[in-house]
Amino acid sequence: MNVYTERLAAFRAEMKAAGVAAAIVPQADPHLGEYLASHWQVRRWLSGFSGSAGDLVVTADKAALWTDSRYFLQAAQQLEGTGIELMKDGLAETPTIAQWLVSQLHKHDIVGLDGMLFTNPQLKKLNDVLFRHDIGLKTDFDVIDRLWKDRPALPDGKIFVHDEKYAGESARSKIAKVMAEAHEAGAEAVLVTALDEIAWLLNIRCNDVKHTPVATSYLYLRDGEGILFIDPAKLTDQTVAYLASQGVTTRGYDEIKAFLAAGNDSEIVLVDPNTISVGLFDIVRNRFMPTAQTTASRLKSVKNATQIAGVHKAMVRDGAALVRAFMELEDRLEKGVETTELDVADLLHKYRSRGENYFDESFGTIAGYGPHGAIVHYEADEKSKSSLRREGLLLVDSGAQYLDGTTDITRTICLGTPTADERRDFTLVMKGHIALATSVFPEGTRGAQLNVLAEQYLWKHGLTYLHGTGHGVGFFLSVHEGPHSIRLNWVDSPMLPGSITSDEPGLYREGVHGIRCENLVLCQERMTTEFGKFLGFEVLTLFPFDRALFDTSIMSAEEIEWVNNYHATVRERLMPALETPAEKAWLEEHTKAL
Repeated sequence: MNVYTERLAAFRAEMKAAGVAAAIVPQADPHLGEYLASHWQVRRWLSGFSGSAGDLVVTADKAALWTDSRYFLQAAQQLEGTGIELMKDGLAETPTIAQWLVSQLHKHDIVGLDGMLFTNPQLKKLNDVLFRHDIGLKTDFDVIDRLWKDRPALPDGKIFVHDEKYAGESARSKIAKVMAEAHEAGAEAVLVTALDEIAWLLNIRCNDVKHTPVATSYLYLRDGEGILFIDPAKLTDQTVAYLASQGVTTRGYDEIKAFLAAGNDSEIVLVDPNTISVGLFDIVRNRFMPTAQTTASRLKSVKNATQIAGVHKAMVRDGAALVRAFMELEDRLEKGVETTELDVADLLHKYRSRGENYFDESFGTIAGYGPHGAIVHYEADEKSKSSLRREGLLLVDSGAQYLDGTTDITRTICLGTPTADERRDFTLVMKGHIALATSVFPEGTRGAQLNVLAEQYLWKHGLTYLHGTGHGVGFFLSVHEGPHSIRLNWVDSPMLPGSITSDEPGLYREGVHGIRCENLVLCQERMTTEFGKFLGFEVLTLFPFDRALFDTSIMSAEEIEWVNNYHATVRERLMPALETPAEKAWLEEHTKAL
């Protein structure tokens, strides 16, 4: 038995004692965020799988883990030897969790889970299937504390104020906007549970979640009053005074349930059923007003003029750091210095961390060489790391958190002489990248309607990638934010002027290479005609693509012109930020016309 089979055996003993025939362990915390503090990494502790998405289901004699295409290869490797079956979510042949449970359980069996880690719509969808088969649901099954003896405590880092000179708007002003929309909807209060929304609303930041500067907390808003539920240890006299100046008082983090239970039944509370846990939703079920998406989520996604100006500055700083990092990488390889995927991540951190307003990486750097590049969210470690050679492709996906903006960039570079196959694959991906970057579309367009632009050239060759093409990006917040996205499946949130989104099509050949090309783009108004308002994108990211990988024979004149113009912009914007003749010469060489 390895450590994970031992943990599953102990977990099954707890299930048996509680009369639970199956249990669902999601990748989630009570705030339903994508990225979790170590305290909430229960699924990882039980299974060994470290991906940011995926749910574990355990029965008396079986276990299975559902995750999406970003993690198929990674999950297969990490689950080896655990006895946990990989379920490739999204494929036609893969049953849903509910379908699988029905196939494994009997009438009157009970499925256990922690209701603080699920939304009401999630449980309703699950229960609709289980109920038809006389299978029950127990929503207070939480036994991990008894099993995970050295479970990390809830984070206790101090919050700090994100200065208005970066944020561009006061917390009091943002709260007023949220409350105005709540009143218009007929509600008297707003419950905010998403950590990034709370951080944005109050202009506070912390380090509770790795690479995502949020504070573990809840926020309740009503006229003239905001209440922040947070561990007092995370506060200082200064932050308490700041919050008070914005009309916000504080209570203990664990007081949220009692506060909601003691609330006025006539006080209608605006909540998003898709982001609030069942554990809290059940308390306000009789006095809530649903909303399709939180006001804070939508407002947060639209960056103001101060934020946009800050992001432009951060991109110059980030691009200059990347020039220095890739210069050193090339120098190491030319000199034959042993260099691994981990060294690539170290180089990026080395140069970014020297920049003004640097706070942290925006996520753990993905540096996948050769076949590792085909693992979409590959995580190199001492055991898996590959040494780089003067051949093949290196995929590098990385970013940084600056006080004045969040960056996220992916480049695929050839370490030797590219093959015809490598150039073709890269160019097909870039054709889609360019098509999306240059698109013009009517106001109200959803991301799913744009996705075809990025995938069309791959589809023509029977190729595709199964991850999203574009995700929203926060401002000194989560590198992944909603409500909009660009992906194949429908997300009913339009592209809005002022929002920042990634443009990152890819192509992954298992055992061979991975290719992804990513810039961040800013949605802007383009024109107004008799047919209405039209939007488009401004490219924010500043760093060259690998010129050697372009196959101009399958590119249009317009596509070649776009690459040349982009590289000219990169050169123009980054040159003043470079310090040495060698740096400037490197950039000059890498931004030459195709």
